[in-house]
Amino acid sequence: MSEQKSTAVGGNGNRSATWAIIGVVVGFSLPLFMCLCLTLTTLVGFGASLGTAGTAPMATGATTIVPRHISGPLTGPAIAVIGVNGPIVSGEAPEFDLTGPTSVAASASIVRLIKQAARDPQVKTILLRVDSPGGSVIGSDEIYHALKQANKPVVVHMGALAASGGYYVSMAADHIVAHPDTLTGSIGVISEFTNIEGLYEKLGLRSTVIKSGEFKDFGNPTSPFTDEDRKLWQAVIDETYESFVRIIADNRGMTVEEVKQLADGRIYTGRQAYALKLVDQLGYFEDAVDKAASLGGITGEPRVIEYRRQTPFAQLFGMSVARTVLIALGVPVERLSTTPGALEYR
Repeated sequence: MSEQKSTAVGGNGNRSATWAIIGVVVGFSLPLFMCLCLTLTTLVGFGASLGTAGTAPMATGATTIVPRHISGPLTGPAIAVIGVNGPIVSGEAPEFDLTGPTSVAASASIVRLIKQAARDPQVKTILLRVDSPGGSVIGSDEIYHALKQANKPVVVHMGALAASGGYYVSMAADHIVAHPDTLTGSIGVISEFTNIEGLYEKLGLRSTVIKSGEFKDFGNPTSPFTDEDRKLWQAVIDETYESFVRIIADNRGMTVEEVKQLADGRIYTGRQAYALKLVDQLGYFEDAVDKAASLGGITGEPRVIEYRRQTPFAQLFGMSVARTVLIALGVPVERLSTTPGALEYR
């Protein structure tokens, strides 16, 4: 009996060792397998970009623009929904930007969506969903300009936040719908510099700057911000602010003086903005869809589609799974940086 017991114990030990070895092999193999999948799907996406240019879905590098059906008929005239979600930055979104609606609103990526919607003969109206605190002056203007060049009606639906740069891009709309509790306005320009001169003194450090001109080290965090520096940069801020004000005046049927009375940086609720004629209507997404259909000449229930970027990796595994895998592999999946001194609508 003792021999049988010892044999059983030995068998259990062998099985445990086998499972331990299998666990180690799987643990080492899984990251390699996922890296291989990532490489293959990226190559597939690149190949698709060479072979499907000008067709829908449209390939852009390893990323495709995928029109996703939201509601209404599966065919026929459509309303194209494009999101401006999160802080507005200039340039392309990172290839593995999988953070969802709280990610950055990269202007070049959004402009590409707008241009694709503008080229699609089935798209009759662009519906811009804005939920952004603002951000880059250049990024905001790039999105605004692309909407103006689309030559199609544009309706904006403001979500929780459509402030500063978020309000700026909304100026391209033929009609603005805000939720009663939307926070909007914050019209103005801001720029921030950090000075660490006092910290350097405490640490016994000194910075030596060799420059070719008086203002060449403008904004240097280890040098004092002089009155001359302030005057120089205030002139830049004022010029950018005047441009913002003119954009609002031109698109809202107001005078520059009327806009300036409201453009002191304060926030307005949707109700307040409606009373001040900063938006056209209070309502919900469905109200914005109805208005978009009307402006686009769509009768009956409209087909509503959403234009969005999607990497091949996300298409293969799904957005949440792809994001989890990439984080496990140490791949950065989000980007939000502020350049010192950068001009921002926020």
